[in-house]
Amino acid sequence: MTPLLQHIAATLLGLWGLLAGPLAAQAQTPARPVRVGIIGLTPSDPALADAFAQGLAQLGFVNGRNVALEHRNASGHPEQLPEIATEMVRNPVDIIFARGAGALVAAKKATSTIPIVAVDFESDPVASGFVKSLARPGGNITGVFLDLPELSGKQLQLLREVIPAATRVAILGDAVLNAPQFRATEAAAQAVGMQAQRLDVRATGEFERSLEEARRARARAVFLLSSPLVFANRVDISSLATGKRLPSISIFVEFAEAGGFMTYGPSIREAFRRCGAYTGRIIQGAKPADLPIERPEKFDLIINMKTAKALGLTVPQTVLARADRILD
Repeated sequence: MTPLLQHIAATLLGLWGLLAGPLAAQAQTPARPVRVGIIGLTPSDPALADAFAQGLAQLGFVNGRNVALEHRNASGHPEQLPEIATEMVRNPVDIIFARGAGALVAAKKATSTIPIVAVDFESDPVASGFVKSLARPGGNITGVFLDLPELSGKQLQLLREVIPAATRVAILGDAVLNAPQFRATEAAAQAVGMQAQRLDVRATGEFERSLEEARRARARAVFLLSSPLVFANRVDISSLATGKRLPSISIFVEFAEAGGFMTYGPSIREAFRRCGAYTGRIIQGAKPADLPIERPEKFDLIINMKTAKALGLTVPQTVLARADRILD
C-alpha cells in the first residue's frame, strides 16, 4: 500500500472510531426511565392504576421500560400528604400525578417547578388557585377536573323519581374537601322539598357510625359526595347502606358496580386514562402551562337492580328507560 493510501485508510479508521464510540456507548447505556411519582390519600385502586398506565402506553411509555411509576399514599390520613409530597420533590421525581384534591394541594405547596398532573373531582381549579385559566393553566399544573356541584340537583331528582315519599336525605362527605358540593346539594334538596342531613366523614372507620346516624334520623336515602375516601371504600359503603335499608346514589360510575343503588356521573377510570396520556405528552416535551384543563364530557346513569330488589324498591320505567346501564 502506498503512503497516500495508508494515510487515507488511517484517516477513515480514525473517523469511524469517533463515530462508533458514541453510538456504541449510547447502545450500551439506555436513557434513565422517567420517574413519575403518584401520590394519593388512599392506596391506588388497581383498575385506576391500570387506566393511568394505559394512557401512558398510548404514547409509548411503559412502566419498567422507559418510565418508573412510584406510588405513595397516606393510608387515609390527609395530614401525611404534605410529607409524602415533600419527599417526592426532595428525591426528586420528574413528574407528579396527584390523585385527588388533597394530594394536589400538598404537591402544589411542595413544588412550583416539577410538572403536576392531577385528577380532582372536588375543586374548581381556577377558584382554588391551581391554574390561571382552563384553556391555559399557566403554571406547572394541569389535568382532569370536575367542578360541577350542580350535578347534585340531577341526582336528587332521580332519587325523588324512584322514592317519591323521600323527604329527608343524608349527605355524606368531607366537610372541608366537599364544602362546595355540600352547599350545592343542600340547596338542591331544598329546591325539591327535601330536608338535608350533613354527615362529615374523614376517616374509613367513620362510615358505619355516620350511616347508622342517618338511619336513626329517618333519612330515606344517602347522597355520597365525590371524595377519594368515599371512592376507596365504595364496596363497604354500599354494603352498609343496603344493610341499613338506605338507597344510595353517587357521582362515581364505579359505585353502582360495587353494589351501590344508583350513580349518575363520569367514569373516573376514563379520567385516570386521560391523565396518563397528559403525563406522556409532558414526557414528550409539552408544558403543563400549555395543556388545557380537561373535564369529563360523558355522564352515565347506572342502576343496580339487584340492590334495588334488596331494598324493596320498584324503579319506574321512565327512569329505567333513561339508564345507560342496568346491572342485574
